[in-house]
Amino acid sequence: MDSKKILFVCLGNICRSPAAEGIMNSIIKKNGMEEFITVDSAGTIPYHIGELPDQRMRSHTQKRGYNLIHKARMFDPQKDFDSFDYIIVMDGQNYKIIKSLDLNGNYKNKIFKMYKFCMKYKINEVPDPYYLDPKGFEEVINILEDGCSGLFIKVKDELRSAD
Repeated sequence: MDSKKILFVCLGNICRSPAAEGIMNSIIKKNGMEEFITVDSAGTIPYHIGELPDQRMRSHTQKRGYNLIHKARMFDPQKDFDSFDYIIVMDGQNYKIIKSLDLNGNYKNKIFKMYKFCMKYKINEVPDPYYLDPKGFEEVINILEDGCSGLFIKVKDELRSAD
């Protein structure tokens, strides 16, 4: 079986994208697919490079059994476009930023909005919980669990059909 690499992207790489990474890694592990699907996350701004995810996000995700240990990093167009099969952005702002870094449009088929994989939630983007209350963090985690589940199904089906 082939393998796939997924990169989740948000603004600072301290809330949504590391949460998506942790949730997806949990789904991958539960399904015994660690050998075939790898995940990372990155941000589009340099404000938090080297930092752990936001303490509030770590607290909320930990209650659901996710352990977020990723250290924030910037999206690197020189490496990330070629290294990843899926580049999943959380909102329209980050979608525009990532698309603008794809100068020749060579990677447009790799760039997706997270909400497109949601099966239950009918939304246009994953809201940034940074300025929200605890309910906002919980809602973002609900959306990410839904989107990661849908993405996992797509990637797993793609891997199986390649066999």
